[in-house]
Amino acid sequence: MRWPPYKHVFFDCDSTLSTVEGIDVLAETAGKKWRVEVLTNAAMDGKLDLEDVYAKRLQAVRPTHEQIQQIRAVYKRNIVADAQAVIAALQFLGHEVYIISGGLAEPVQEFGIFLGVPKQNIRAVAVDYDHLAGEWWYAETDFQKPRRERYMDYEEGALTVSDGKAQIVRELLNGRNGRSLLIGDGSSDLMAGHAVDLFVGFGGVVQRQRVQAEAPVFLHTPSLAPLLLLAAGPAAIRQVQGTPHEAVFNTAFTLTNTGAFDFNHERLKTKFQQAYQTIHPWAD
Repeated sequence: MRWPPYKHVFFDCDSTLSTVEGIDVLAETAGKKWRVEVLTNAAMDGKLDLEDVYAKRLQAVRPTHEQIQQIRAVYKRNIVADAQAVIAALQFLGHEVYIISGGLAEPVQEFGIFLGVPKQNIRAVAVDYDHLAGEWWYAETDFQKPRRERYMDYEEGALTVSDGKAQIVRELLNGRNGRSLLIGDGSSDLMAGHAVDLFVGFGGVVQRQRVQAEAPVFLHTPSLAPLLLLAAGPAAIRQVQGTPHEAVFNTAFTLTNTGAFDFNHERLKTKFQQAYQTIHPWAD
């Protein structure tokens, strides 16, 4: 049986493409890690609405512009295994890749571009700064001077509420042809699942009980490689043979053979297994 590919692939960022949560990195810098982590986890687990904690976390930390920019390097040091290779392979196969995140726009955008995602396909939350705070007069003339202006406010919108990602998915798709897939770790990702053809929960960094129980498919390996077999289909291995992308497909098959996926949708499970066994007839 054929497994049709998903032309449009949406990734969450924090705890999906990177093993860290950007806001928690800022909180640790400010000495408020525990307080902010509690709010982050409550929102990601669906116990609190994201809109109820978003402002509280940033107000608790009140980061400088420089501290927000430093998240970029932290993201890059903590890339989820095979994330960059998966994105490259999908793009080689003609898929459109996007990042939609409740994280802060500057670091998320730079991280996404580093991973190979076009800037126009990245959405995150913009912030405003108090430009009269810190040594603002140096910033006008000395671009090497640290950006010490402090966070003042964030741009409220779809990505700062628990059920807003679906709106961003629809805006990015804008009536384009092709099936769509979204992968993410949190409750806000799960809630956006109705805007795509397939939602995949990701537990390679954090396994959230609600997401694991309700996602049609749950990927629990620390590597994103098996996602290729869902997004492109097992048969896509034939298209990458002899290319640099073959290696990440081989990783995907190895991990899938050891139980990378949990399916909460029996018909979907059967369809995938039949397509998979066409390529790997010895698989269970």
